[in-house]
Amino acid sequence: MRIVVQKYGGALLATPAGRLQVAEQIAATRKEGTDVVAVASAIGREGDPYATDTLVTLVREVGEEIEPRTLDLLLSTGETISTALLAHTLSRAGCPAVALTGAQAGILTTDEFNDARILSIDPAVIVRYLERNLVVVVAGFQGVTRDGEVTTLGRGGSDTTAVALGAALSADRVEIYKDVEGIMTADPKVVPGARAIRSITYDEVSQMAALGARVLHPRAADIGREHGVRLVIKRMGSLNGGTTIMKGPELGVPISDGRPVIALAHLPDVVQLKTRRRDGDLGKPLAALQTLAEHGISIDLINLLPELLAFTVKEEAVERAANLLSNLGFPVEVSRPCAKVSIIGAGMRGRPGVMARVVRALHGARVDILQTADSHTTISCLVAREQMERALRALHEEFGLAETVRSERETEG
Repeated sequence: MRIVVQKYGGALLATPAGRLQVAEQIAATRKEGTDVVAVASAIGREGDPYATDTLVTLVREVGEEIEPRTLDLLLSTGETISTALLAHTLSRAGCPAVALTGAQAGILTTDEFNDARILSIDPAVIVRYLERNLVVVVAGFQGVTRDGEVTTLGRGGSDTTAVALGAALSADRVEIYKDVEGIMTADPKVVPGARAIRSITYDEVSQMAALGARVLHPRAADIGREHGVRLVIKRMGSLNGGTTIMKGPELGVPISDGRPVIALAHLPDVVQLKTRRRDGDLGKPLAALQTLAEHGISIDLINLLPELLAFTVKEEAVERAANLLSNLGFPVEVSRPCAKVSIIGAGMRGRPGVMARVVRALHGARVDILQTADSHTTISCLVAREQMERALRALHEEFGLAETVRSERETEG
């Protein structure tokens, strides 16, 4: 049995015409001799009747504090509605289909409401319907605990559903249809010259997602890498083949190729905090870090020097973080709003001169570097938010990301 899993976003499913177009795409895939499992997101965007953000607004009209279990029960209805509508559209178009909730599809999750993780998938029910020559439409973003409680997988969770189903079903490939041509070298709303990447490794995609690029849910990338899922991200109806994501060795090229950097990512809503140290004692900085962790404040870009502790937090957490440190007796310096801009590429591993090019590009664009961090495949710089766009465009130009494709990783064959 050859299976293709296809995930469709809410914008594609928001209108009867859009759902009919999706049905035609599914029917065309079936004509290739493959069975199809379709994963549906909640229809529409914020303001549309059944979009996820609309449902959140609806319940908050009653009160801001929402019990997590209750919220998950409500939010899961968005995907359930779109799943039923798509299955009905398919059947009316002559393509028999069945709709399944996450629970009916055998998706077992942890009991962390609003941010559950998939533990396992029992594909028996899906396979039984596929053997009856039906298209199986599964509600994304949701699952069920061992106790029968409905859970949701967090923002972008339908991508995770699709990739996990691909792994459980040993699918030929998973296709995720979005409103862009594929994974882009940068956010095209910020960098007009951004282009679609033809092929990329799961490691690079995971880094992009973690560093702010809205390309794929990090958990989806982790599942895909672990299970060797062949994943394609593309725009429906486009002649462009989209972006294929695979494990590095499957690309059949050296890890170090002609392009050290393959993409950029950014986080626009961070703030830097600094506290001065009067001695080299690690006890006080340790107490500060432990206190922040105990209050659920995640920190990033950490620099611990003999005279200074510097780190960043999300803008929404800066006031709480500063107050906690002040209460511990730490003098705190809070920066103006910042952004974290990053370059990503497996090809920079062990290659000298990449950081020098970053500094040169940002200096030439009159961008001040406030803090840095790096790994084998990433370099991140903290910059003032008003300089973020200049920084991204300068780095995109410096590493030739808008030029004709030369990277061996991105060539055919």
